[in-house]
Amino acid sequence: MKYFFSLLLSVAFISIATAQDFKKVETTVLLNKFEEAKTEIDKSLADPKNQSKAEGYYWKSRIYAALFKNEATRAKYPNAAEDAHIAFQKFAELEPSLAKAKDKGPDGYFDMYSTSFNLGINSFKDKKYDVASKEFEKAVIYSDYIFKNKWASSQQPFDTTSILYCAYSFQNAQKPDDAVKYYTRLAESKVTGEGFVDIYKYLIDFNTKKKDKEGFEKYLALGKEVYPAENWEDFEIEYIDQNYDLAGKTALYDELDAAGKLTENKYLQFGDVFVSVRNNDGVDSLTIDKYNRKAIDAFKKAYGKNNNNAIAAFNVGVTYYNFFNLEDDKYAANIKKLQEINANKPVIKDPKKKAAADAEHKAKVDEIKNANAAIEKTSMEITDVAAEWLTKSYMILKDKSPRSNTEKSVVNKSVDFIANIYYYKMGRVRGKDAKLFDQYEAKYKEFDALHGTFK
Repeated sequence: MKYFFSLLLSVAFISIATAQDFKKVETTVLLNKFEEAKTEIDKSLADPKNQSKAEGYYWKSRIYAALFKNEATRAKYPNAAEDAHIAFQKFAELEPSLAKAKDKGPDGYFDMYSTSFNLGINSFKDKKYDVASKEFEKAVIYSDYIFKNKWASSQQPFDTTSILYCAYSFQNAQKPDDAVKYYTRLAESKVTGEGFVDIYKYLIDFNTKKKDKEGFEKYLALGKEVYPAENWEDFEIEYIDQNYDLAGKTALYDELDAAGKLTENKYLQFGDVFVSVRNNDGVDSLTIDKYNRKAIDAFKKAYGKNNNNAIAAFNVGVTYYNFFNLEDDKYAANIKKLQEINANKPVIKDPKKKAAADAEHKAKVDEIKNANAAIEKTSMEITDVAAEWLTKSYMILKDKSPRSNTEKSVVNKSVDFIANIYYYKMGRVRGKDAKLFDQYEAKYKEFDALHGTFK
């Protein structure tokens, strides 16, 4: 019995001694004597018997957070933030309920949050994005403690501003994988407001570049849900353009077209995809022609969805205009061949040999002239179609106010191309059909006078 009471007495002495150790620490903290408190807590935690006590790490985290907060002591103790963070982690490990913080106050969490946030802002302003990102990461960690435990007056689930700045900093530091971690948190919470739409766009673009269809579709769906008025179709086409080969794009277009699932804008965008095939290396002329015609089909269907779509009409017209240029190049090449044939015609005096040579020469000349006659006929037909669609574009935009920069460019190019077409037609009928010449000349003068007039 005597041994039992002795044991109880020993336990009581240990508890009183421990309480007294931390009571002195608490007193110096309440007096804001944080350097003195640091000395006391370091001494207390050097004692092995205190190293498993949650209260000790509560006080250490709070003290070191205060040293981090003060500019002078932050310079004096450059590892204060790191030491505080380790102490906070140890405290949470030993006491997951954070009961001591709830009892004695969460001041240390607020000190870590506010100081890290302000340092992050200063570094961000100085464009030191790597430094800023590290500070904002700490701000997010401690703001999460604050909001999770409802220590702040605000009842929001997290600090949107810290998370957003953290993501911005990583993005500007060219660390997209880290930026995505924080943007994802905001997007999955469906944040909205001015400027937040760019969060969803960033995630969509990130997953497009990663060729992650599941991620792309997830954030596209979220973007559409929270910003339904935004134009998301451009991102869908961008994903297709970057992640499908030409055969895949063609098959998808045909499938969606047949199912009636293509909008005016998607027809326009698919048309752009097809018409750009000519810019790819190693593509033969037959393939280019095939996709130019597929582009025309898409542009016409976009116009069919909205006959006020000047861009769609222009794209049809300019694609036909490019067909005309190809034909005109062929015509010019044949003229050059004809000149070479005539320049190289042999001079033969023998009547019998001369007759055979003349016949051979005539056959070569006639072949080229016939080819150019066919080209001319095709060119006249093509330019009729080009002028028709370019005129539609011009008519839609000529009286529109205000016009976008793109629309200004389109209407000015339309009148220039139309003028060129009628100038070409004038040359084809000159001396052959005076009435048609006069009609073409009038059209040429009408549109040539409009050059550069649409500001």
